Amino acid sequence: MSWWVILIVVIVLIALYVISVYNSLVRLRNAVQDQKSQIDVELKKRFDLVPNLVETVKGYAKHEKGTLEDIVKARNTYATANSTEEGLQADGELTKAINRLFALAEDYPDLKANENFLQLQEELKGIEEKIGYARGFYNDSVLKLNNKIQMFPSNIIASIFGFVKEKFFEATNEEKENVKVKF
Repeated sequence: MSWWVILIVVIVLIALYVISVYNSLVRLRNAVQDQKSQIDVELKKRFDLVPNLVETVKGYAKHEKGTLEDIVKARNTYATANSTEEGLQADGELTKAINRLFALAEDYPDLKANENFLQLQEELKGIEEKIGYARGFYNDSVLKLNNKIQMFPSNIIASIFGFVKEKFFEATNEEKENVKVKF
């Protein structure tokens, strides 16, 4: 009789362990999704600012049409991205174009002194910082999830229930380079 009790206790303990690991994997996966959406929230704020910034600059830098077109193109590409990778690539392009725009502002003292431009620039700077923090938190969440998926014995449960590793946010080689402004 004690044989059955021991067997039942072992089965219950194993079931509780599986449930615990499964729930922690779900919690970590949801944290990754949450952090991804936090990045999207900040990117949306930035994208909402971009048209105002472009309109402000247009009046001062009419011959810098290419930079302004690059900003609008990258913004539209992100809006129509079908995957996280496409979105991150468009985000990188937008970041580069905005950096070029701010570098060009140095050549336009009236633009640099424009109150609207300064306000938009300050808002964008704050959003860029939040995007950086959100990306850091996202990568932390991905690290925790990927560790849980790959480490024994939780990797067995993760594979049984189909949990897959997430990709880290990584800057492209182009994004790591300094912005080059040519006149």
